[in-house]
Amino acid sequence: MKATVFVDVTDAWSYIGAVRFERAAAMYTILTGEPVDIGYRACSLPDGPPAVEVAPAARISGIEFNLDEIVPADSTDAWRLLTWAVESGDAVQRELLHQLWRAHFLEGADISEHFVLVSRAGLAGLDLETAEGLLASTEYAEDVDKQRRTAEQVGVDRTPFIVVNASRTISGVHSQDDYLQALHRIAREEE
Repeated sequence: MKATVFVDVTDAWSYIGAVRFERAAAMYTILTGEPVDIGYRACSLPDGPPAVEVAPAARISGIEFNLDEIVPADSTDAWRLLTWAVESGDAVQRELLHQLWRAHFLEGADISEHFVLVSRAGLAGLDLETAEGLLASTEYAEDVDKQRRTAEQVGVDRTPFIVVNASRTISGVHSQDDYLQALHRIAREEE
């Protein structure tokens, strides 16, 4: 099973939903023996519900947001790095994405700053010099724009927006159990 998940690095609901979906996918694999490959793509959405609703939802998933320290940031350069990271595999991209989410939502780091991005790329196991070179260029900028346009074309209206096997969608934040049931339902429908 292949899942493409449209999220943004500066969107709290993306972070919460992605964590829950990843856990559901892992549970699905344990129960069925069938792996769920997860790749992430950029999307841009208007601001979601107020932050006051985000903290309790995050806490349920084991994420302790530091809302007072969040630095507003443009995520384009982060997505350029994430697009490059997928060349090293979905797991490397996912690790970098989680590094960036932690930096943004828990540590109050400015994820539009190249130093922050390069250090997080290093923590995810990526080459620091290559990451610095990439950020000094415009490499992958067109790819990020294309991902965002694709998100608009497929009708992404809430995050995370998950496309499973290029044919079924799951939109918005759900419980881990709801995501798991959705994966089972999709598998049954495609038999």
